[in-house]
Amino acid sequence: MSIRVFVKLHLSRILLESLPTRSTSTHNTRFFSESSARHGAILSESSSASDYSRQISIASLLLRYGFPQSQLHEFFRKHRFLMSSSPSDVEKCIGILLSYGLNQNSLVSIISSCPQTLELGFLTKWKVGFSELECQNLAPSFVQRTLEQSAKLKTEPSDLHYAVQLMKSLSLSGKTIFKVLEEFPLATIKHSGDIRRTMDMLKSVGFNNEDIDRICHLFPGILACNINGRLRLLFGELQDLNFRLDEVKQAFRNHPKLLLSMEHGELTRYLDLLNSLKCRVPIKKMILSNGRLAACINVKLRVDFLCQYGLICREAFKILFVEPRVLIYDLEDVEKKIDFLISKLNLCIKHLVEFPDYLGVNFDKQIIPRFNVVEHLISRGGLGFNVGLKHLVRLSRHKFYNFFVKPYPECEKIFGGLVREAVREAKPRHPVDMWKLLKPQKFTDTEEDVKNMKLLMKSLV
Repeated sequence: MSIRVFVKLHLSRILLESLPTRSTSTHNTRFFSESSARHGAILSESSSASDYSRQISIASLLLRYGFPQSQLHEFFRKHRFLMSSSPSDVEKCIGILLSYGLNQNSLVSIISSCPQTLELGFLTKWKVGFSELECQNLAPSFVQRTLEQSAKLKTEPSDLHYAVQLMKSLSLSGKTIFKVLEEFPLATIKHSGDIRRTMDMLKSVGFNNEDIDRICHLFPGILACNINGRLRLLFGELQDLNFRLDEVKQAFRNHPKLLLSMEHGELTRYLDLLNSLKCRVPIKKMILSNGRLAACINVKLRVDFLCQYGLICREAFKILFVEPRVLIYDLEDVEKKIDFLISKLNLCIKHLVEFPDYLGVNFDKQIIPRFNVVEHLISRGGLGFNVGLKHLVRLSRHKFYNFFVKPYPECEKIFGGLVREAVREAKPRHPVDMWKLLKPQKFTDTEEDVKNMKLLMKSLV
């Protein structure tokens, strides 16, 4: 009981600050009689008391569903319509929002960004609109996005129905339609004729309805691309570079957003880099195993990844040109090497420009064992110079062993323990059991052979 009284007192303090102050003029009250003034005062006190109790109920209702107490005063001050709202209507609105699967954080977010959701008429109108979509399980994010757009852009349920029917006529699936509606405002879809032209252009290139549906689901932003700008330039460049249609389809299925984010001429630069690579034939075959366009996308992914760490595009291109094996490793492996370079070796990302082969060597078989050996020798004070990245990367295994491991037998287990045994063992000239094949065949001696041998010996004597 004491806790409830304390909460009410605290709410009353908040709401009293949000209520407008009323000033009375003694000059105006002279024309009223004492009885009429007393009667008006009683009426105003009763109406203000009812408004006050209504506001207390709404405030406690919002606090019950997780609305921040620190924002309550500002929320009531900005949205005066709540002063005259009914607590039962507000509770019905919250119940409708919760029926769409919104959690507490989403509920507070949509109430803060779109206070009209606490108006029963507004929310009932959209409830009817959602029911006419004939979709049993609407995503909570879709409901939240649609209501927020309706409050900001003044869209109606009819606009939603128009957008849904438009995309259904373009053979898009239900999941893709709601994915597009989460990304785009309804007002944009309502007044845009570029969607049909975009779909027609994709079909003219060779995409079927299934391909288009997958692309729009992965990247709804393709429907907002300028047809005469980015889309036409991209497909023109793909045609000039003689990419096969199946390569283009596969690339758009897997990386539509990445392709559409490329500037005009960017694909040409990536293809020139691939053509100028000087590496072993097996490595180049592995790079181009999935096609030239997939290889260009791999170059784009790694250039963007290296630029995230502070390199410029020219430096990233230089690293890929000098060390093409980076295109073979996954991005997770490249990220692991860079994090090790920064956190363990305490080197900056710029060292990769001087030693790009660091990203091309095997991390677990070369970098880690050599680093552990060097750390052990430093802890013992066995090194009189600074070990740089070139010692971990550019020394051959035999040279590193002779210089850092061979003088210290305890480092053999750290390094691998197989080098010294391999050096000690003499390499055989011939394969094992070769002497059995070279041994002459043995024949048994008969009595006749013995007689002949004796006669031969007597003749010699």
